[in-house]
Amino acid sequence: MASIQRDDIDILTKAKRALPDDYAPGEDEEYMSDAQLNFFRVLLLEWKKSILQASEGTLRGLQDGPIREPDLNDRASSETDWGIELRTRDRQRKLITKIDAALRRIDNGEYGWCEVTGDPIGINRLIARPIATMTVEAQQAHERREKISRDN
Repeated sequence: MASIQRDDIDILTKAKRALPDDYAPGEDEEYMSDAQLNFFRVLLLEWKKSILQASEGTLRGLQDGPIREPDLNDRASSETDWGIELRTRDRQRKLITKIDAALRRIDNGEYGWCEVTGDPIGINRLIARPIATMTVEAQQAHERREKISRDN
């Protein structure tokens, strides 16, 4: 599971490197100004593009044909690797849905605001997790409620 999250982080890092160097949102400017919204729109689009490029490699690998390892252990290992790869791509497919939702929130003027409290999510949190929909405090409370309901 750690490698899957690391893959998502690597793709987000790649997307951040593709952004222009001439602007970075700061805490000292108006929250969710046009410049900040444009920064996050470009970041989200680059992130989505990076995910789609990574998935193209997976599709090409699948189209190359079935696994033909003569040794049963090698075949099992290859099938396990493909299973992990496919689960990763499925997770990223769900991530694209969240990216699209974040882009819609930008268009609707709701991006950057907590869906629970209405408070600003914060620039640093959005840079770290551009699809965030809640403040750290609201997210923690949500996760505690989820854990309690799972335990019951």
